[in-house]
Amino acid sequence: MSEKTIDNTRRNLIVATSVVGGAASLGAAVPFAWSWWPSERAKAAGGPVEADISSIAPGELAVVEWRGKPVWIMRRTKEMLEAVRKADDKVTDPKSEVAVQPEYAKNANRSIKPELLVLVGICSHLGCSPQHKPAEAKAEMGADWAGGFLCACHGSKFDLAGRVYKGAPAPINLEVPPHAYLSETRLLIGEDKKGA
Repeated sequence: MSEKTIDNTRRNLIVATSVVGGAASLGAAVPFAWSWWPSERAKAAGGPVEADISSIAPGELAVVEWRGKPVWIMRRTKEMLEAVRKADDKVTDPKSEVAVQPEYAKNANRSIKPELLVLVGICSHLGCSPQHKPAEAKAEMGADWAGGFLCACHGSKFDLAGRVYKGAPAPINLEVPPHAYLSETRLLIGEDKKGA
């Protein structure tokens, strides 16, 4: 065999080995890099969530999941909003001045739009999930009950704006999550206009 033939053979072997090695490296790198990409479940758990609010009737409460937490969306009636105003002297933080609330929750209704209430449905005491108790639950809640939420675990009561009643174990009002209206029928939970 001549020296030239050996050199060509070696060169072909090196090129073929490099091509196969490069393809194998790429084949291993793609799944590895893909594993860094967050799954749809992970994105849904931490990212903003859109909700269709068009079918929520007056007086109804809808529940959406955001970051593994229930988020309540309630379309309040005029009577419900009046009940909120009448409860000011019964709640511990009537003006929502506790710093954990967004600026748009620091008003009489604790909401961007008066009729639409958006709350994280987790009690600020020990993390239980309160239940909606309408005004008709007077037999259970008392004669002056105008509607709201009850955490049955330790008895914390909240009005129809998520404000905690005086004397309840819960230290602060229910959380208003960051949110923004994308349209009259779409709500984005998890981002507000400042964060968007």
